[in-house]
Amino acid sequence: MTCRVPKLLSSIAMACGLAIAGTAVQAAPDAKLLAAAEKAQPAVIENLKEMVLVESGSLNAEGLMKMADITDGRLKALGFTTKRVKTTIGTPAEIVVGALKGTGKRKFMLQAHMDTVYPAGILTTQGYRVDGNRIYGPGIADDKGGIAVILASLKILVDAGWKDFDTLTVLFNTDEEVGSNASGELIATTAESQDYVLSFEPTAAKSVAKGEALLLGAAGIAQATMDVKGRAAHAGAAPELGRNALYELSYQLLQTKDLAKDIPGITLNWTVARATGPSNQITEKAQAIGDIRITQPGAEKKLDAALQAKIAAGKLIPDTETTVQVVTTRPAFLAGDKGLAVAKKAQDIYKEIDRELALAPMTGGGTDAGFAGRSGKPAVVESFGLAGFGYHARDEFIEVDSIVPRLYLSTRLLTELAK
Repeated sequence: MTCRVPKLLSSIAMACGLAIAGTAVQAAPDAKLLAAAEKAQPAVIENLKEMVLVESGSLNAEGLMKMADITDGRLKALGFTTKRVKTTIGTPAEIVVGALKGTGKRKFMLQAHMDTVYPAGILTTQGYRVDGNRIYGPGIADDKGGIAVILASLKILVDAGWKDFDTLTVLFNTDEEVGSNASGELIATTAESQDYVLSFEPTAAKSVAKGEALLLGAAGIAQATMDVKGRAAHAGAAPELGRNALYELSYQLLQTKDLAKDIPGITLNWTVARATGPSNQITEKAQAIGDIRITQPGAEKKLDAALQAKIAAGKLIPDTETTVQVVTTRPAFLAGDKGLAVAKKAQDIYKEIDRELALAPMTGGGTDAGFAGRSGKPAVVESFGLAGFGYHARDEFIEVDSIVPRLYLSTRLLTELAK
């Protein structure tokens, strides 16, 4: 039997602890942090509404700039020194980086992304709305809920006068949904100097998962590109003079489709194929794109070698030339022992408020936590954002009753890790 500690019943808890020697007693919550989290909830909801009403798809430069203005202003109001880093790849936008100096020893980085997957005009069909315990809106969970938790948690700690840290760094990027090509290197290099990185992607809603969770692993993402060069010829008058690149591409796709099954920690799925030229011509050029997911470091190199060997082993159409290239776009995220220790401390903190916190070992989706953990130096854990669902789909939502617990978890964990 476990002796749980209700609020304001420390005397009963003490008696229970004396009566049952050796039984673990659940720690009482930090009353001040919990009260501050409860007080902050209305402001979090207002912040969510403000951000959801800004359409900030990854290709929406105007919306991303508005999000940068909002987050930059909030950080400055909390005393952070901020800088805005212009992207040099993809949509013109500005990554927001804030820093606050303290008097302690540990360096912390909190990260979330400002972009969503939704096209311009989405609010006309999927607007902001409240329905009981759910608040709906494009990007509200992924990842504006994460931004809201970061900003509110920092305000709670700043208002409490907490300075037991060397540096608090916050990074809000603009292109997570399209691969973080413009921000990945900045995330990785900024994270190298940190002790801890907390990433604020959402956790699944109660209707989808049994309980909230933190994420300890996410697949890396790579892309395989296969190009075939043949010879053009008239498809009706002299097809025998041509060398059909489309046929050869089909052959190579079929003979490579199962290669990854023999390599631990990686998957390969050919997902796109295209050919150029008019319909009355034997195809001269054809190309295929493959989606690669990596769960073990180095597996992509083994797959690359296997692909090269397979296409070199034979061809269907003589006088055609096939090449294949594997490019990693997002490193895998593996929390490791350091991240696991942080996650277990988070579990203990959730128990203080009578909530369970699961630890998810791996997901097939990519995350910027992969860039943050690339060096292996900081402890990195993912999914400190709000509980919700419908990401990348219709009717994305967050659950209101996850706001206070997530604020408590973030603030309490930071103060504990600082010790």
